[in-house]
Amino acid sequence: MQTITYEDSFQFIDFFEANSQAFTETLLKEAVNVKDKIEEIRRVGNIDLVTNAQTLVGYIIEENDQELYTFAQQEGIAWATHSLAVSFKLEWVQAIRRTLWVFYEKYTELESNDKRKDFFEMEKQFNNRVDYFLNSFFISYTEYKDSLIKAQKELVEHLSVPIIPINHSVSILPLIGSIDAQRTEILEDKVLSAISDMRIHTLIMDLSGVADISRDDVHRLIQIIDGASLMGCTTVITGLRKLVVMKITELGINLNEEIKTLGTLQQALREYFYTSQ
Repeated sequence: MQTITYEDSFQFIDFFEANSQAFTETLLKEAVNVKDKIEEIRRVGNIDLVTNAQTLVGYIIEENDQELYTFAQQEGIAWATHSLAVSFKLEWVQAIRRTLWVFYEKYTELESNDKRKDFFEMEKQFNNRVDYFLNSFFISYTEYKDSLIKAQKELVEHLSVPIIPINHSVSILPLIGSIDAQRTEILEDKVLSAISDMRIHTLIMDLSGVADISRDDVHRLIQIIDGASLMGCTTVITGLRKLVVMKITELGINLNEEIKTLGTLQQALREYFYTSQ
């Protein structure tokens, strides 16, 4: 472990930030089964477990419950979207809890007695916020996973378009499989109706599950997005695969400048879900 840094004027948040690398090293030793999955989770879901762990601890120490709750919801949706094993998430968060206590103990050992905070009060605060994060994460994960399963079932039966609201103004449209003329016709009708009925301000159209698409159907999707724009709804496209991008480029199709694109669904959630709270 790296040498622990400490100054007399340190608050615990200062102590944590000054020793973030040592925290990460200890955390990786605690998370026995997860540490070998870090790169796989990053590759599959573009989720940086180490960075997210430090973000979570920062919210806990600073008692920032609103951002803690929002972060838990975003994480739940991201893990459900990419079908990541929740057992790894549970082990990772419990390892964060243990590591947090290790570093709080080191911090109190370095403090003078008259500065030392009530240990039991800190225990209550830390543990309550970790539990709050876990509860919010699992509720978000379960609700979004159930919505995905229902939406995919309806999509197979050609009964519905899987538009999933995540708050009062933002919804996600996860498209999976091939996009053909029949599906784009259904999409146009259902998307515009949903924007009107649900008063959607931002529609995140996730194409990470679309392997290929024809020139005509690209044009139809753009027409749907233009229609959404006329109704005051911003469409954000995420998860464009390499083959789809190459097809669009080869066909010489230029996306409208008003169409926003982001690499992953998680990026869109960070930008649009948080700001709409």
